[in-house]
Amino acid sequence: MHEANHTVRHDWTREDVRSVYQQPLLELVFTAQQVHRQHHNAGEVQLCRLLSIKTGGCPEDCGYCPQSAHYDTGVERAAMLDVDEVLRTARQAKDEGSTRFCMGAAWREVREGKDFDTVLEMVRSVAALGMEVCCTLGMLTASQAERLATAGLTAYNHNLDTSPEYYGKAITTRRYEDRLRTLEHVRKAGITVCCGGIIGMGETDEDRVGLLHQLACLKPHPESVPINMLVRVEGTPLAEAAAIDPLILVRTIATARVLMPRSMVRLSAGRHSLTREAVALCFLAGANSIFTGEKLLTTPNSEIDEDEQLFRDLGLRPMRYE
Repeated sequence: MHEANHTVRHDWTREDVRSVYQQPLLELVFTAQQVHRQHHNAGEVQLCRLLSIKTGGCPEDCGYCPQSAHYDTGVERAAMLDVDEVLRTARQAKDEGSTRFCMGAAWREVREGKDFDTVLEMVRSVAALGMEVCCTLGMLTASQAERLATAGLTAYNHNLDTSPEYYGKAITTRRYEDRLRTLEHVRKAGITVCCGGIIGMGETDEDRVGLLHQLACLKPHPESVPINMLVRVEGTPLAEAAAIDPLILVRTIATARVLMPRSMVRLSAGRHSLTREAVALCFLAGANSIFTGEKLLTTPNSEIDEDEQLFRDLGLRPMRYE
């Protein structure tokens, strides 16, 4: 059995990660829960809201994404939302218990000009509500990261998606190194890093080990690690991907918790398709954040009423600011 008394490490080898991931599942979940209780309040889960502030028309060819301009998925290209509309949504999210508000734009990279200025205004406005603010806008330069930091951005999301070896099978328009460079710019600007991946894209266990190894060797670890389960969307290359066993999601979350004890591990896309029991297992495995609201960008999400009932049944409560 792996000892639960983990110090935070950044020197994990691929073999180390594999040995954690391949443990008998109940043993792994037990260890992950012990680690979780050392570093977090096990009765609290952070609620986050994710809003698409600019939808569709992205030039990237990410095989999982309905917002790619390469595929016909029925997602209409839409202009940037205005600041007032975003602020209304953020206020509603705060009223419903969210402490973190995330904004996503379907861009390959941030371009200077009116739209980026609008994003900076959105960041300032949401931060003024007393919420954590996260953005996911594609690739960033160092100076853009600094301007986002000055505006009050808490976190920047830029996922690695999968292992370096499998990455090219899902995306060809951006390199793994491009993603790592954006993460460096975010870190240097003093913004916390939100970085995770997607399971269920046809990758193997070894690819999931590879992704977790990459994340666990970042120094410092990402403060936020979203674990997404592929939402298959008609029209994308991965629409016919085989459904993944939810227990693999539990295994991935538990491994992330053991490798990155202090990080927030976020049960992200794909939660809508899980049973209540599977979600409960994810919490037991160390997930301590979910996204609320009817949509995650363009894909369906669980209703707030369902989440409230599940929290009551499990004895969980939404995390509050101190």
